[in-house]
Parts: sequence; C-alpha cells; structure tokens
Amino acid sequence: MAKRNPKNKSEDIEYSVSSGNVYADFGFSNPEEAKTKADLAMLITKIIKEKGLTQQHAADLMNIDQPKVSKIIRGLLSEFSIERLLKFILALGFDIEITPKPHKIKSTLPSMHIITESVHLQRLSVQ
Repeated sequence: MAKRNPKNKSEDIEYSVSSGNVYADFGFSNPEEAKTKADLAMLITKIIKEKGLTQQHAADLMNIDQPKVSKIIRGLLSEFSIERLLKFILALGFDIEITPKPHKIKSTLPSMHIITESVHLQRLSVQ
C-alpha cells in the first residue's frame, strides 16, 4: 500500500478540463456523431430494460436480428447511423421531438444533445 507524504500536499496534479464530449477529448473523428450515437444507444438500452424486453423481442420490434441488439447494448455502433438508431426508438413505441435552437457560445461549435431526463418509462406490458 502506497503511503502519502503530507509534505507533498502542494504538488500540482496534472489534469485536463473536459470539453463535455469524451469522444472529442480522445481525438475521435466525428466526435459529435459518436456522442449522439452513444446517447441514442443508451436510450434504446434503457427502453428495452424498462419494457422488460428480451433482446430477441426487441430485435423483432426493431426488425433486426438479436446480435445487432446486443451490439447496440454493448455500444458497438459503427454499423448504425443516427437515422437508423432513431428509427429503432420509433419501433420501440416512442415519439421523437427535435427542437433546434440558436447556438449562442461563439467559442464552441453547434452540437446535438439527446435529452432523456424527460423520458419517464414505466413497466409496459410486452405485446
């Protein structure tokens, strides 16, 4: 177990301030798209869980095979477009609202945010 030396309290710890997008922070190409796809995949996963669906039942509803549902849940999203992920949300029985607003921070680029706090899921019967 490492011991801490109280005399070194004033040592500076090196850190970087996040941009708010981990994909941009790590230098991914198309970081806004990657973050949006990840947010949509998390929402799809939440819907599947809250509805109590099996991966197979979710696949049937989304008209894909079960291994693709597994990829979405595990965040392996390279074969899915934003549009396709949005269609899956519709297939799972949810409406989608897109509300553009003017970008006001001149030091940053416009971005897309998936707001899921207002999504109140409740256990729904599986049909």
